[in-house]
Amino acid sequence: MADESLQHRLTELEVRLTFVDDTVNALASADAELSMRLAALEDVIRGLRSELSSLRGSQGHDPHSEPPPPHY
Repeated sequence: MADESLQHRLTELEVRLTFVDDTVNALASADAELSMRLAALEDVIRGLRSELSSLRGSQGHDPHSEPPPPHY
């Protein structure tokens, strides 16, 4: 009887461990995918900043040199 109970508990623990392993692997995969997507988005933002900076430079217009808007 005690052996059956111990075997049942061991089987239950093995099932739970398998579930935890699957969950950890899924989370690691999702984390890796999100990290790649984040890096790609950062590259796009850097490119857009560079493009915006070059557009501002080509216009010869510095927004910091403009007078402040009038107060109403």
